[in-house]
Amino acid sequence: MTLQLHRPDGTGGIETVAPKADWSSDLRSPRWNVAKLANPEMNPTSRTRSVLFWGALAAVTFAILLAGYGSGFWH
Repeated sequence: MTLQLHRPDGTGGIETVAPKADWSSDLRSPRWNVAKLANPEMNPTSRTRSVLFWGALAAVTFAILLAGYGSGFWH
């Protein structure tokens, strides 16, 4: 039994609460009634962009290593 699905009813008993279908409404502050919080997981980076990023990072790292060993900096 969890307090997520069961709430005290004020008279010593427990009241069953059905889970909400739209849980994202809980992300809003009830006190200030601000806009919904963005969920970055719902806007993932495209596969092409991520492959290009990691490929460019690998190429730059490889170029730095080649330049370092080629110039005798790391020996």
